[in-house]
Amino acid sequence: MFATRVDNRADRAIRPVTLERGVMKNATGSCLVKFGDTHVLCAATIEERVPGWRKNSGLGWVTAEYAMLPASTSKRTPREYKGRKGRSQEIERLIGRSLRNVCDMGAMGGEVLMTVDCDVLQADGGTRTASITGAWVAAYDAFEMWRKSGKCKRNPLFGQVAAISVGMVGGRLLLDLDYREDSKAEIDMNVVMNAKGEFIEIQGTGEQVPFGKATLDDMLSMAQSGIEELLALQRAAVQL
Repeated sequence: MFATRVDNRADRAIRPVTLERGVMKNATGSCLVKFGDTHVLCAATIEERVPGWRKNSGLGWVTAEYAMLPASTSKRTPREYKGRKGRSQEIERLIGRSLRNVCDMGAMGGEVLMTVDCDVLQADGGTRTASITGAWVAAYDAFEMWRKSGKCKRNPLFGQVAAISVGMVGGRLLLDLDYREDSKAEIDMNVVMNAKGEFIEIQGTGEQVPFGKATLDDMLSMAQSGIEELLALQRAAVQL
């Protein structure tokens, strides 16, 4: 389909990734994450309250919200004033699930709510995977601030989480698809993993063709290699 990728990337190469911390004054923790031309602002806020169904449990809760800003795509995306789009709800639930998988909610300092807001400033494919990767950095910094203020004894995050896309485009397996590639993909997959090499979520679809176990194994192997790079970038960003 494409003789060369943007920036002449190899098929198994991720886009240039940056994780810029502390970009918002009023957020407990924040991160501007860039996967190539996909830019997402992740802001973590901690409040001493929990949803009604969580009250009297003694446990905290971690959740997320996700939105595409109006000028994030080539055609203006209307703001979601009334009712959330199904896609936005699905992605924010994915981000929340991913973070909760590596968080000890009994160590948050009581009935405490962390919300990570992920706002897409610029979209060029992989907004959900960039959001998860950046959300972890924002959450880590927020919990560190919470710990240093004496609100909890230790950082409740006991592991890392990151995500990447992989797909088949023109019969080629490609890692970390941009929009041009994603829009033409025969097979599209998003993979979320922790630092132990364990899968948290796999979202895979044969958009145009079915695929067998051998292809699935190749895609998961490719995704794992990319996620390992992202995990290393996270550690460098927060100086672990």
